[in-house]
Amino acid sequence: MNTEKMEKVIPAVIEKLEKIKNTQLASELSWCWVSFQNDQNPVGVIAKAQEALSAFAVAREKNTKAVAKKVVEDLQKALA
Repeated sequence: MNTEKMEKVIPAVIEKLEKIKNTQLASELSWCWVSFQNDQNPVGVIAKAQEALSAFAVAREKNTKAVAKKVVEDLQKALA
């Protein structure tokens, strides 16, 4: 996981999760990010970010404009 890239993309990911009505995952990812900043353990952030990618894929199947391709690509790069 690239911390610098993740730091830039997390706010956009959380915002998009809320827009696609996945507020539970948005709050979990937000909590995991704050936790990561405190303990530097990326396990939760990685797991929730991967869940976000899955949620985005489902949303894009229903409506290709639901989630910007750039947000998905940025999140994938941050996870790599």
